[in-house]
Amino acid sequence: MAGYRYEEVARAIADQVEDGVYGPGDRLPGVRKLARQFGVSVSTVVAAQHLLEDQGVIEARPRSGYYVRLQPRRPAEPPETTHPEGQPTRVTGQALVLRVVQAANEPHMVQLGAAVPHADFLPTQGLQRAFSSVPRRYPGRATDYPFPPGPPELRQQIARRMADAGCRISPEEIVVTNGAQEALVLSLRAVAEPGDVVVIESPTFYGLLQAIEGQGMQALEIPTDPDEGISPDALALALEQWPVAAAMLMPNFGNPLGHCASEGRKREVVALLEERGVPLIEDDVYGDLAFEAPRPWAAKAYEARGGVLYCGSFSKTLSPGLRVGWAAPGRFRDRVEYLKYAASAATPAYPGFAVAEFLGRGGYDRYLRRVRGDYARAVARVSRTVAEHFPQGTRQTRPGGGFVLWVELPESVDALALYQSALAEGISLAPGPMFSPTQKFRNFVRLNCAQPWNAAFEQALRRVGELARERAG
Repeated sequence: MAGYRYEEVARAIADQVEDGVYGPGDRLPGVRKLARQFGVSVSTVVAAQHLLEDQGVIEARPRSGYYVRLQPRRPAEPPETTHPEGQPTRVTGQALVLRVVQAANEPHMVQLGAAVPHADFLPTQGLQRAFSSVPRRYPGRATDYPFPPGPPELRQQIARRMADAGCRISPEEIVVTNGAQEALVLSLRAVAEPGDVVVIESPTFYGLLQAIEGQGMQALEIPTDPDEGISPDALALALEQWPVAAAMLMPNFGNPLGHCASEGRKREVVALLEERGVPLIEDDVYGDLAFEAPRPWAAKAYEARGGVLYCGSFSKTLSPGLRVGWAAPGRFRDRVEYLKYAASAATPAYPGFAVAEFLGRGGYDRYLRRVRGDYARAVARVSRTVAEHFPQGTRQTRPGGGFVLWVELPESVDALALYQSALAEGISLAPGPMFSPTQKFRNFVRLNCAQPWNAAFEQALRRVGELARERAG
């Protein structure tokens, strides 16, 4: 009978987790309170907790109690590994991107489209204090040109942060940029020429596509697993068939898939590219937003010849409006530094010094400890709502970090038509064709989960599901 009771309690707690009473990262009540709630003994609750821990529903934290694990208990069925055509192509159809991201500035719009975190997820007060301290901490310098490679104080803090990603680099190896997008463009210009072939994941972040299109280059899509990322075997075959000049990849919580390559796969991909002499431009803007510790290492951690051009930013963590990014371009540093000067001369002084101050005071680590759980809960809520209200047969990714969700709808649902219908009702989406150089993924959408969970947001998600069901037939 005792066994039945603890299993019953475990099932009841698991149901509460599934129903959202306790979300990912939430602390469960203490054993005595749970014992009173269920009318059982403390020993029965302890046995139930051990069972839930074995099942992966909760986890113990020393001297703190039990917490709901940040990974969902019943993962959704993910999309299948992509199978692109396997030949280089010009990038087209990117004009839509501007319309989608512009919707992020419309206050009346429900923001499911652009991957921009709402202010509620950001350390606004801490940044305000850091900004106010800049004139005192850096007298006179806050009005100067911070010429490349950028303020040494900021580069020092960035170098310390990159150690958490397995990268042992000095501040002299870093070039500060206006966000990660400039770092990506500069890195691409440093290693490739117009007309060259650039390897990408499929699907991939539209910012990478715009960088390739803007330089007159060709994109070569490689099959990509929604959990593990790019296929090393397919990459090796592409390198044999085509004169690839560079690879642009997002190994950690890539956008839009949310995949995170294993350390073994990162090592294999880096070694393969190094063997062929192909530079890797790594976009790691979501690396700090792993739902569970430890932070995954960057692909750059496995390089041996300085061929990985690492691009990072604080836009997804501290604030999109700061536009503080950087490149750690390895052996291409001098070239990137010159291109940075030629393109925009310098970076804004105030934001760079403010970020250096915020990081130096330890505020960034404290903030990350909180926001990782916030994003995990946000993604879990959106995922649960999609599972409940979108058409039968809908698949969705299972990201372990970041705050976007990639959703595969039934083939009869045209994502562009769905985008237009939702936009007419004040809801912004990111349709799948934005994430392909030839506008594939016509029945996919990407959802931004980094919004406050309230009645309006939940209703918007449900309405998108209704519109999709109408088109699914």
